[in-house]
Amino acid sequence: MEDLPPSRADAYLRRIGAQRPVSASAQALRDLHLRHLRTVPFESLSIHLGQAILLEADALLDKLSGGRGGFCYELNGAFALLLCSLGYRVELLQGRVYAAGGGPGVPYDHLALRVESEDGRAWLVDVGFGDHSHFPLAFDERGEQSDPGGVFRIVPADTPHGDLDVLQDGVPQYRLETRPRVLSDFVTGAWWHSTSPASGFTRKPVCSLLTETGRITLSDRVLTVTAAGERTERALADDGEVLAAYREHFGIDLPRVPVPLHPRP
Repeated sequence: MEDLPPSRADAYLRRIGAQRPVSASAQALRDLHLRHLRTVPFESLSIHLGQAILLEADALLDKLSGGRGGFCYELNGAFALLLCSLGYRVELLQGRVYAAGGGPGVPYDHLALRVESEDGRAWLVDVGFGDHSHFPLAFDERGEQSDPGGVFRIVPADTPHGDLDVLQDGVPQYRLETRPRVLSDFVTGAWWHSTSPASGFTRKPVCSLLTETGRITLSDRVLTVTAAGERTERALADDGEVLAAYREHFGIDLPRVPVPLHPRP
């Protein structure tokens, strides 16, 4: 993975409100991870606006610099480019997301990162999984890891291939293959999730952002705010309210309201 030109890396850092770290330290990685989650929304709006999703460096960076977010392939793909430019060693890993009450999904269901800091420690970095860990998780730790997002464990999966299961509060979230991949390997997964009626991403637009006190999510026309453990939910009345919510809460100025690509019957 190539380093970004300094101007593009600096623009990315400005987007997440971060200073260029003096070294590729674990502490700097923690700071970058949290800032990313609080400034760049997890969102599937392009799917419902008829916009192409391109897993190419320039396209990913242009989208983020234009004030948008993305889903896992875009967010972790772009973050990997930034981290490489800052001196971290980064590997792209493919994951399969667990269905509620079921097993892992299709291959290339998810993109996560294995990142090494300057001290040689490896971290699971994931800024593209919605409500997940706020900070990187120690990749080689098999015990419980406490995080503001819950208690996490990374444990060997019941496979002969060295796969790992990532658990949050005891519930499997996704299965990781440890073999490194390249960004183009994920094109088919991104295409499937952005076009298939079987993909949850095509059923309704979603936009979600971590905040200092909780999380704010706009799912189709329902705005949900969690703050200090209290959850409020409100249905937005019309297109004007929906567009205003995108601007006010996520900094996204849209030309029109996203329309579900494959709405539930």
